[in-house]
Amino acid sequence: MNDLDPQHLAADLAQHGYAVRPMLDPATCGALTALYDQTPIFRKRIVMEAHGYGRGEYQYFAYPLPRVVADLRSTLYPPLATVANQWRRALGQDEIFPATFEAFIERCHAAGQTRPTPLMLRYAKDGFNCLHQDLYGELVFPLQTVILLSDPERDFSGGEFMLVEQRPRAQSRGEVVRLRQGEAAIFPVRERPVRGARGYHRVAMRHGVSRVLSGNRHTLGIIFHDAA
Repeated sequence: MNDLDPQHLAADLAQHGYAVRPMLDPATCGALTALYDQTPIFRKRIVMEAHGYGRGEYQYFAYPLPRVVADLRSTLYPPLATVANQWRRALGQDEIFPATFEAFIERCHAAGQTRPTPLMLRYAKDGFNCLHQDLYGELVFPLQTVILLSDPERDFSGGEFMLVEQRPRAQSRGEVVRLRQGEAAIFPVRERPVRGARGYHRVAMRHGVSRVLSGNRHTLGIIFHDAA
């Protein structure tokens, strides 16, 4: 993993609304992709078309998580918690997130959010994901990560990761984030603070995936709060 310094992450998030970092090597990406058909390690499979979410499918991992997924969660959380607490202070919120993932997930489970939320997504030709937010209960960690497991130069075309910022009293702003294999996009789950003339205000964010033009696209999603 490369440059998870909280201040650098905070600067990228403030400037662009997201941060991109190299995260996994091709061999690890391939090993994770191969897990998709190992049904026992997942707790639930969702076919997007059945729910109007898009076209494709995804599966939520069951506990215990695969080691690489669990390690990503516990390693990414501390620097992101630093950013999340900076955001809370900017917005005048008193409660802060704990320093370790273990302490945070205990808080989730105490609140009744006990179902794991890391997931893998698979899109074939013409697959896409509608703009959405990943909210699974009252307790929400404000940042999440998506890692591209497939190689866009070999495995698929199209299928770009998209972010839309719904600015108050202004038109929404869209951003296409072009990831390479193994790269992670770190982005807001629901909203982020933006400095305005009268201090900070909340800006809502949604994310999705544009239509896959050819091939197959696999991604890994790391969400830090568990589901109710």
